[in-house]
Amino acid sequence: MPLSKREKTSVHRQLLESPEIFNSNGQAMGTENNISKWEERVCINSGRKFYKPKVSGSLTPAVGMLFKSFDEAFAFYQRYALAAGFPARKNTSWKNVGGLVKIRYIVCSKEGFHVPKAIDSGSVENSKKIVRRNRGSKRVGCNAHVKLILEDNNMFKLYFFEQEHNHIFVEDEDIHFLPAARSIDYVKESFISGLSAINIGPVKAFNIMKTIYGGFGEVGASKVDCKNYRRDLNLYIGEYDAEMVVRRLIRKKECCPGFTCDYVIGEDRRLRGLFWDDEESKKNYTVFGDIFGFDATYKSNKYDLVFVPFTGIDNHFRNVTFGGALLGSETADSYRWLLRCFVNAFGSEPKVVVTDQDAAMKRAIKDVLPRSRHRLCMWHIWEKLKKKVGPVLSANTDFNTRMTRVVWNDTIIPEDFETEWHSIMSTFGLENHEWLKDMYDLRFDWIPAYYHGEDLAGLMRTTSRCESENYFFGQICNPRCTLVEFFTHFETAMDIQRHEHRRNDHDTRYIECKPWSDFVLEKQASEIYTQTIFKDIQIEIDAAITKCMSKSVDTVQYNKEEDGLSINCSCKRFEQFGILCRHIFYVLRYEDISEFPRRYVHRRWTRDVVSMGSNHSNIRFDEIGRNSEIDKVYRGIVLANEYVVNRLVGDLDELCRYRDHIKSYIDKADEVMVAAPPPTRKERFADIGGNIEKSDSMIRVPIKIRTKGCGVQKRIKSNREIAIQKSSKIQKSCRICGGKGHNSRTCKDKVSSNAIGSSNGV
Repeated sequence: MPLSKREKTSVHRQLLESPEIFNSNGQAMGTENNISKWEERVCINSGRKFYKPKVSGSLTPAVGMLFKSFDEAFAFYQRYALAAGFPARKNTSWKNVGGLVKIRYIVCSKEGFHVPKAIDSGSVENSKKIVRRNRGSKRVGCNAHVKLILEDNNMFKLYFFEQEHNHIFVEDEDIHFLPAARSIDYVKESFISGLSAINIGPVKAFNIMKTIYGGFGEVGASKVDCKNYRRDLNLYIGEYDAEMVVRRLIRKKECCPGFTCDYVIGEDRRLRGLFWDDEESKKNYTVFGDIFGFDATYKSNKYDLVFVPFTGIDNHFRNVTFGGALLGSETADSYRWLLRCFVNAFGSEPKVVVTDQDAAMKRAIKDVLPRSRHRLCMWHIWEKLKKKVGPVLSANTDFNTRMTRVVWNDTIIPEDFETEWHSIMSTFGLENHEWLKDMYDLRFDWIPAYYHGEDLAGLMRTTSRCESENYFFGQICNPRCTLVEFFTHFETAMDIQRHEHRRNDHDTRYIECKPWSDFVLEKQASEIYTQTIFKDIQIEIDAAITKCMSKSVDTVQYNKEEDGLSINCSCKRFEQFGILCRHIFYVLRYEDISEFPRRYVHRRWTRDVVSMGSNHSNIRFDEIGRNSEIDKVYRGIVLANEYVVNRLVGDLDELCRYRDHIKSYIDKADEVMVAAPPPTRKERFADIGGNIEKSDSMIRVPIKIRTKGCGVQKRIKSNREIAIQKSSKIQKSCRICGGKGHNSRTCKDKVSSNAIGSSNGV
């Protein structure tokens, strides 16, 4: 059993206090004085050398010692072996008639000799020579060991101790290479898991620990140990991955009333879909849920489940996530199930939903969200346009300019769009173009002219925010992670997003924007809107002062009513984006309006639209299934220790006293560890992941699917591409003629020589 970090620290501390091993400066003595670490004896008859370690008496075993358990005895001998500089392991055990272990041996790991395994190579005549790599052996037949016997009082008594070894011991600077000096303890587990939450693997975690601890030898583990820990944890999760995730989400739902989750399984009990959202997401949806987009993203987990986040826009004009889902397929039925879960969780449909041209999404939205306006991504259609019309037209400047003005223009009315579209089709001979005719039939779903007067129609015209959201999550997730890891990654991403939102709120409250003018409405706008939106309003106010030189009756309709002002502009900027345009600000300034018209303050852009405070009732996904109280105490100790060190770093004497105060607790910690041995790795995994037993009702992990975004595996290559690939490869020469592009089997010289031989009767 590997020593804990506390035990290693205790051993090193006692070594530092031992004048037999270290000099007065507390430094290990050089190679010339290594004899001070052990006593050397030479056998007169054989000339063989034997070495007896010189270790502090409190660490050296002695005949007659009693131990409460064999694990306690092994831990004690491990500390002795580590101080001496050799590895130890458990060996022979003898049982009585009733099967009770009576005698146990603990030996030096160099005990015995390596026995090569016999290789059954089958027939000697036909078998090839099997070459095995010479990996060497650490075993040299060392006889150092202790024997323990179980007494009647159920205590193990040490009744024999052989101290002499037939080999030298490990140098002090190499002690960390011994297995007993390496282990993944609780602190390292927490560190590796914490970095895994932000998609940093165990190798990078090890390198970070090396930097923090001050060297590879101070980490107390190797790079392979860190990799093996992560591997073993994933192996423990294994086929219980889906069951473990669903149980944790259900448990979180019980602990957090605002949390919602739903799942669907197939006839084979494999997970087919999973949806979730929390209280913070619902709070954001009530304010910003008038419009959102969603798009499927891939390579977020090892099962190739499609990840579908729902993305909206917050009051800082930044992305906000309303929830997420994992789907086993991209069919219309899967999306119908997902949207029903969404409506049940949030209680209402959005005004506008933006997606790409996925047919399955379109059918699902039509069936489940009949009152929502479905808008297609303009960017995807525009990119297809260049390919559909051919290279000649796509390079035509006049065609591109006219199409851009009619397609992306959000100020023209539908009649003007119709006229200009048909004019372009006629000018460039595209009246019978099938794809353009199809896009014209879909004009109500993607052309801005048909959204001209709708509320917040211009806020989201493409799925670019969904693409940005997918990229953001892609930086946290990776295509090899389990579902358990995925949800840890997702919550980390949400923490980052919500932290940025709180930072933007903070900047809005405590950073005052510099005014550009003496217009009284500008000052009031800075107190109403968030910092990001106010900067856009500043641009409109500045344009109203510097660019709008006269009152335009044809553009702005302005009336004073009993309940306030009534004003609107033909550009429809307020209707489309929720902020007043420069034309209206010009009229308000011209009319000497001194109070910002509250009727035209869109609530979603105000600074206090989301209530302050965090959701303390929420618990993290990775805290379910383990003792979170220990984690809280551990974090408290780390923070307290950091606080004290930062305060005392300028006073070396006081800092040393604090160090000695902490070290004084080592002996007590060792006593606690001996009385209650640390849990095994399997027990720790069970604490982290929960104890799950295989049963017929268990939710099984999904089978990898072929998603729409993975492309085709085979495609027809052009002759030019084939020629380029061949030219880049190193071609082998023919053994017969030395030429390239063929081999000896297809060589023409060989064929011709065979033909000549046949004609000559050979």
